[in-house]
Amino acid sequence: MCELFAMSSRLPATITYSLEEFAQHGGRTGPHRDGWGIAYYGDRDARVIRDVDAAADSPLVRFVAERGQRSHTVISHIRKATHGEVALRNTQPFSREVGGRIHLFAHNGELNRVSETPELVLDIDQSIGETDSEHAFCALLTRIRRLWSNGTEIPAIDARLQIVADFARTVRELGPANFIYFDGDALFLHGHQRKQDGEEQPRPPGMHTLCRSCTVGGTAFEADGLTISGHNQHVVLAASIPLTDEPWEALVEGEIVVARKGEIVARIGS
Repeated sequence: MCELFAMSSRLPATITYSLEEFAQHGGRTGPHRDGWGIAYYGDRDARVIRDVDAAADSPLVRFVAERGQRSHTVISHIRKATHGEVALRNTQPFSREVGGRIHLFAHNGELNRVSETPELVLDIDQSIGETDSEHAFCALLTRIRRLWSNGTEIPAIDARLQIVADFARTVRELGPANFIYFDGDALFLHGHQRKQDGEEQPRPPGMHTLCRSCTVGGTAFEADGLTISGHNQHVVLAASIPLTDEPWEALVEGEIVVARKGEIVARIGS
């Protein structure tokens, strides 16, 4: 199965070790050799870098690590192809414009019959590739667009969360549905099921989170190669599999955690 990583921070932060360690799963310590991607959000837009090569061997991974790109929100995905050929159009994260800002999406799992599900019919947003993940993202945007009808005004978080939760309940019926969705303001993390340590049948947990902070006047926060710049910093990290030996919190099956500017601002169960 694919693997996911995300970061939400109060101040712009860089990721080095987390990306590098995460990339090792992409074909070296893990089976995910079918492409990878990373998105850095900023100013209602995103710098999205994707590659069809295995992340562990990709020169673009080294380029990203060396650049030390700063962002409030980062989403990354490494792929093990289940739907669609190995091609750029099928490589995540996916991005679309809604309400004058780029929205981002990455999914881990396999959603059978997603294109045949009446609740997931596509409208304005159409798939470019053939993956179940992109179809699901476009279906989510069909639901979410009505909230953004007032241009760039940000809808209430509760209204957005309700739509994401209803969408999550629908896709969970189709198969493992771990996903990360960022709407230009808040990061929605949904944990479901995934195959654990080579097991054939998926089971929870499908997502883990870790919260970090450093106090006012503190030096740059560094641990396990993850660099967080600035003071009074708060960071929420999310990953399919914990990337360090710290006490990551496993999301309950069907749980959605919402992070904004390095803080968890809402959560809802299945």
